[in-house]
Amino acid sequence: MKRVLLFAMLAVASVAAIYLSSNVMQGEESTKVQMNRKTASFGKTGLSTATFAGGCFWCVEAAFQDVPGVRVAISGFAGGDVPNPTYMQVALGMTKHTEAVQVFYDPKVISYEGLLQVLWRTADPTDSDGQFSDRGSQYRPAIFFHNNDQKRIATRARKELAMSTRFEKPITIEIVPFKAFYPAEERHQDYYLRNPWSYKLYTIGSGRAGFQERTWGDALTVDFSKYRPSQIENKNAAMPDLMGM
Repeated sequence: MKRVLLFAMLAVASVAAIYLSSNVMQGEESTKVQMNRKTASFGKTGLSTATFAGGCFWCVEAAFQDVPGVRVAISGFAGGDVPNPTYMQVALGMTKHTEAVQVFYDPKVISYEGLLQVLWRTADPTDSDGQFSDRGSQYRPAIFFHNNDQKRIATRARKELAMSTRFEKPITIEIVPFKAFYPAEERHQDYYLRNPWSYKLYTIGSGRAGFQERTWGDALTVDFSKYRPSQIENKNAAMPDLMGM
């Protein structure tokens, strides 16, 4: 649960009653069906798919939306065993899912390595018990690989990050096979655009924004020119394989 944000919002208004209405719940279920169809359609457009978890999906989605080559990022849930869960079910830890974001991107414009650089900067890959003020496995960070190439790239990138000493604690983010992704309710999509004040308040109050600044400093913004597919091919040809290290 986004406790910091919820407490702040309660100070200015109470909106909980809106989501207790059966009509709204029915509307959200209808929206989730539409979102499922939308994600399925992207797989037929020539775009590649990546799925990441880094705590609050509002923040992870926002981090990927403006990346060159990313067509869309969708907030949802992954890693659990309950189909089509609701936000409340996941938030209460009833599903084994974690909040996640599915990214549809053009592999001719941005590499998977480039997407991982975004994840490193928006999440804390050293904390597998939650993220910032959001605690529990429903906020655990994860990389859900869709194929062996993604697994190889993610494993290598995680080792490179560990060797960089950027983080004081060990890198513990899990790299696991993708099984299924379930879009969250409509009110959680594009949250940072629809509710900019609440979103800003949450990023500061949760500790995420401060952590990012302290950890990355001037390197917080990714230079995506270094992560075009052609650049990555040249880099890989010149570097030793870390998989065997």
